[in-house]
Parts: sequence; structure tokens; C-alpha cells
Amino acid sequence: MYDYMRALEERFNSKPSYEQRQQLIAMRQKVSALLDKQGKKGLLRLVDAHTLAKEEMALTSFIAGFRLAWGIVTELSTDSSYFCEQEQAARFREGVDPDG
Repeated sequence: MYDYMRALEERFNSKPSYEQRQQLIAMRQKVSALLDKQGKKGLLRLVDAHTLAKEEMALTSFIAGFRLAWGIVTELSTDSSYFCEQEQAARFREGVDPDG
């Protein structure tokens, strides 16, 4: 399931443009020129960790959105007569504020 979600996320997630990638490379080279060998290694480790965390957060967010959408579809398909007005009327009868 995880692999399937990753494939879906890759299919629908946009990638950086060529220009954006070139800008990132240019910035990396400028910063790299200011650092010694040890600093470059540290910077690369930091960038790698950040990229991994960002990719994992994007996938987790995509999965959460997919599950939410799937839950909504499932809920609506079990009760084809769902209407917002009916839900608000039911809440009103129960004494619940329909706006929150």
C-alpha cells in the first residue's frame, strides 16, 4: 500500500522546473565556494536530511488527503440522499450549533 501511495504521489506531485533546478545548483555552488571541505560535508548532510524529511512529509500529507477523500466518498456513497440542509436540521434538533 505504501508503494502504491508513493507512486500516486509521484504521479500527481509537481517537480521543480528546469530553471528552478538551475537556480538551486547555482546557489549551492556559491555557498560551497565559501566553505572548507568539512563545512561542505556538513552542508550536504544537512541538505540531504532536509530533502528526506520534506519528501516524507509530502508523502504523509498526500496519504492523509487521499484517506480523507476516500472516507468522504465512502460516507457519501452509503447515503446517497445526503444534503447539507438535512445535516444542519438534524444538528438543530439535537441542540448543536450548525456553524461550529
